[in-house]
Amino acid sequence: MKLTTLIFSVALSTTALTSGVLAQTYDVVILNGRVMDPETGFDQVANVGVSNGWITSITSNDITGDETIDATGHVVAPGFIDLETHGIDPWGIKVNLRDGVTTQMDFELGALNIDEWYTKRTGTTQANFGTVVGQEYARMRIHDSMALEGPDVSMPLTLSVHRAEAAEDGVDGWSVTKSSLDQMNQITQILDEGLQQGALGVGSTIGYAREGITTYEMLEAQKIAAKYGRLTSSHHRFHPSASTPTETQTGVNELLVNAMVLDAPLHIHHDNDYGWWENQEKMQLAREKGYNVWASYYPWTAGSGNYGASIVAPDNWVNNMGYKYEETIFDPQLDRYVTQDEFEEFAVNEPGRTLIAFSPPREQWLLDWIKIPGFAISGDGMPSLNAKGEALTWDSPYEDYAGHPRSAGTHATVLRLGRENDIPLIFTLAQLSYYHAKNLGDTGLQAMKVRGRMQEGMVADIAIFDPETVTEHATYSNGSNGLPSTGIPYVLVNGAVVVKDSKVQKDVYPGQAIRFPVEDTGRFEPASREQWLNTFAIDNGGARPTLVDDITDDEASLNVPEVQEPKDFRLARADIAVASPQDWFAQANAFDDSALFLCRVHGVLEDRKTAQQDWAQALLTGGVQQAANDPLLNALSQSNSN
Repeated sequence: MKLTTLIFSVALSTTALTSGVLAQTYDVVILNGRVMDPETGFDQVANVGVSNGWITSITSNDITGDETIDATGHVVAPGFIDLETHGIDPWGIKVNLRDGVTTQMDFELGALNIDEWYTKRTGTTQANFGTVVGQEYARMRIHDSMALEGPDVSMPLTLSVHRAEAAEDGVDGWSVTKSSLDQMNQITQILDEGLQQGALGVGSTIGYAREGITTYEMLEAQKIAAKYGRLTSSHHRFHPSASTPTETQTGVNELLVNAMVLDAPLHIHHDNDYGWWENQEKMQLAREKGYNVWASYYPWTAGSGNYGASIVAPDNWVNNMGYKYEETIFDPQLDRYVTQDEFEEFAVNEPGRTLIAFSPPREQWLLDWIKIPGFAISGDGMPSLNAKGEALTWDSPYEDYAGHPRSAGTHATVLRLGRENDIPLIFTLAQLSYYHAKNLGDTGLQAMKVRGRMQEGMVADIAIFDPETVTEHATYSNGSNGLPSTGIPYVLVNGAVVVKDSKVQKDVYPGQAIRFPVEDTGRFEPASREQWLNTFAIDNGGARPTLVDDITDDEASLNVPEVQEPKDFRLARADIAVASPQDWFAQANAFDDSALFLCRVHGVLEDRKTAQQDWAQALLTGGVQQAANDPLLNALSQSNSN
């Protein structure tokens, strides 16, 4: 049945109800809809009364209001919540409202200058909005010497502006440069400033900076968020690798262990590639123990990013993943797949250019994700650009969008898949709204404690949809990337009708800031050797003089022991090199993790060539014969002959 809207101008009536109570007039009433609440399991036809932005009545009684929506044959559900909306711009917000998304936030890249970011968007945004403080931007300030001032240090400018500027000197410092102790402290202090200004947590793109962000720097980032009781939300280090020992689960393990030892909230972005089943198993077990950890997925067989991302560079995409560009990398501006030569040219000349990366295994996994408890939906919508790379405006036609269709149709896709595969609708609604609201509310975020639910006393963020017809229309084909979903004819944000008869209302800005209160002081404490020892070592009056003498605040060195007359066995005759100075919290550049080999002389991991040379030297110095089959020296001989 097609919904109809009836507008009434109703004066306060003195007609009493049968109960004798004076009749109440609401701002908006939603009549005869199937009201569904994923928290309590409430599921029945009822009338909903909305006043001053709040759900004030869910009843079987007749009610009236200034605006009446007949929801017969439709579901009345909590508005959907998305934690990975990179297109928080007028067109992106508009198309997501058509998809039922009432709260649109970016928890992956986040922002800097948090107070300015919120101030600019207050009163001018159609959906609720929020952000985390971005680790990537903090590293750009330190490692790329970028000022990054103003209210727009965030998506949708990251790919085309900020990363492009960072790469101007040929080095993406934020991505590949390891921090010294002092630099790590500066980065952590920037994150603290954002948290102090009300950011919802720390956002990390460590997956794009796997070479630059050390494990200790990541621990420090999660630690500063934990000091506020807030989450870290991350695109983890090894997404989407399927190669041991850098498979995707290892990247999640790093963050999950940190979260558990810190007793801190954690959210993992787009856990929809190899190893997702292991990650979800661990997270469910962790939640059973009381930890606030969860992940998101999006229901598409392809991801999206930019040509400069290390994930899709030939070394990883071709050599590790075994994919071919001609079969997996689609350019929405060209409307076709690219060759490796084209890819490499774009990577050099247009590293911020958008691409779509297909992952064939997702075809079989997609129908599993819609059945996993605690697994929430985040669309990962990309910036709103046309085929020329130009920004879209609110008035731009939906057909002009050139990018990943997940920007437009993610949430309707989940509803359709649930319908076609007999998933209980109440469960699907939990994935679309309640899981995010519940977990964020558990961090102390009051705005999320009153969202994601259809109950009296909750904020009136509401999506009204036809469960039999709701569907996506966005596809990978040119001209249809941004087509809006249908079957969601009404959406309310904070009690205001922003989608009416499947049309987004222009110049209606009821969106509220989702934010923690600003604090007067920060909670940053710089990391140092002294701070670490004071916390994790005993106080024994200054013993262990080698530790005190040899380790400074930011480096450690090993003194060469006094050399005595070598004993009569071959390994002792080898020359042992002095270890180079090493930063205690940020190790020096080491070997590629795929080329490590145990040195028999020094008992440490080295690259194969160094280990071979050390072993050869030990054999020569010791005056002993080589074993008949010594793989190290055989390999060395072969390499020299080549």
